[in-house]
Amino acid sequence: MAVHFNNSDHPCEFPAISKCETFGRENQTVVSDLDGTLLSGRSSFPYFALVAFEVGGVLRLLFLLLASPIAGILYYFISESAGIRVLIFATFAGMKVSDIESVARAVLPKFYSVDLHPEAWRVFSAFGKRCVLTANPTVMVEPFLKEFLAADLVLGTEIGICKGRATGLVKSPGVLVGKNKADALLKAFKDAPLPDVGLGDRKTDYPYMKLCKPVTVDKLPKPVVFHDGRLVHKLTPLTALITILWIPVGFLLACLRIAAGALLPMPLVYYAFWALGVRVTIKGTPPPPAKKSTGQTGVLFICSHRTLLDPIFLSVALGRPIPAVTYSLSRLSEIISPIKTVRLTRNRTSDAEMIKKLLEEGDLVICPEGTTCREPFLLRFSALFAELTDELVPVAMANKMTMFHGTTARGWKGMDPFYFFMNPSPAYEVNFLNKLPYELTCATGKSSHDVANYIQRMIASTLSYECTNFTRKDKYRALAGNDGTVAVAVAGKGEVASGKIMGC
Repeated sequence: MAVHFNNSDHPCEFPAISKCETFGRENQTVVSDLDGTLLSGRSSFPYFALVAFEVGGVLRLLFLLLASPIAGILYYFISESAGIRVLIFATFAGMKVSDIESVARAVLPKFYSVDLHPEAWRVFSAFGKRCVLTANPTVMVEPFLKEFLAADLVLGTEIGICKGRATGLVKSPGVLVGKNKADALLKAFKDAPLPDVGLGDRKTDYPYMKLCKPVTVDKLPKPVVFHDGRLVHKLTPLTALITILWIPVGFLLACLRIAAGALLPMPLVYYAFWALGVRVTIKGTPPPPAKKSTGQTGVLFICSHRTLLDPIFLSVALGRPIPAVTYSLSRLSEIISPIKTVRLTRNRTSDAEMIKKLLEEGDLVICPEGTTCREPFLLRFSALFAELTDELVPVAMANKMTMFHGTTARGWKGMDPFYFFMNPSPAYEVNFLNKLPYELTCATGKSSHDVANYIQRMIASTLSYECTNFTRKDKYRALAGNDGTVAVAVAGKGEVASGKIMGC
């Protein structure tokens, strides 16, 4: 799969990628193809489908699916370029370029990273300068390749743009395949030596590529902590069709599940959810309800934050509604919520007073991360809660979604519960940890940051997650910002480290 570039028009037979040495390549240049080489899969349809669904919705995905047989016929009987042109037109025609860029930055990196070919990455990552050639539109692949694979140069197909929208047509010199790839490479390296090593694929390579294990997150220069988009998995033409057919059925099922949660008494919701295909697993022993008659204040449940439904599933596990304080919640979610929700103002003084009053009335739940995270990481815990009460019960929340994500940073948050419940069989695990011992609370002189960090470590250890110092601001800067750069504030220090995972 590796070939050394030379000036001959008839290069020798390509040696296998496994024979390519990686030692001493720091000052050399590598150029690699994308599909089938850096990525294990040869088909780019799944990534076009992601863009189509996330930007254009189910109707655009359906249009792409209907166009894909035409693309396949042109690909195999006319030319690879003709087939790709059809996919590009069906996916991008009429879309805002800013929306395409947003999906390329916030959604695609997660899916590209799990498809990274380990052997190709071993070689590619050893070189000091990296270039990628691809037939895919540059606007679609460049954010992942530069941000997460540290590529210095990306040469892809350029799409036409008119008044901020994609025309669906391809700009000259056309789709970057065959001779166009070679010409683009020669043009890019016109005033510099040609790359030392080139990586490409052949059809005979594909069978063993599919059997390779994916590259683990810790092998990337920068792990994918934050990502957006509604789809859990990549779409093949078959799974795209299944998804399209499932959406109207799933939406009706989601409405039924939400109605059951909102209208039934909380002790019955657990059984109703199981009957409707929602799996709820309860671990640990929760504390009994606070007794107002004895002057006992409520317990503050400290939850990891996976979706906005965390407090609801906590209430389901307890069999009684527990009020929740939230940082942001759509009006629709407030209306359909079966529990009381109280908005925080992000003003420390007023929020502290509000939480204290709520605890005087009974138990309360809070998610101190301030926003959700899909990956096995915990964001930095806000320490305010530790200053307000010593009755702290950590709760490790985990969930499983097989088709749709129940969170979004770019879309309408009012649809979050619907998308979660549209999964055929969504699951939630509520793990009650031991109540925090009195000697580990602020009552004994410990700082609120120490208490918050300790609880963060407890929950992370239970879930086998990794602690980070990323915050809500970091997440939205990464997913909705212009540059996608993640800055990490180091707890207790005035330093900033870009894109690093910090220990607790």
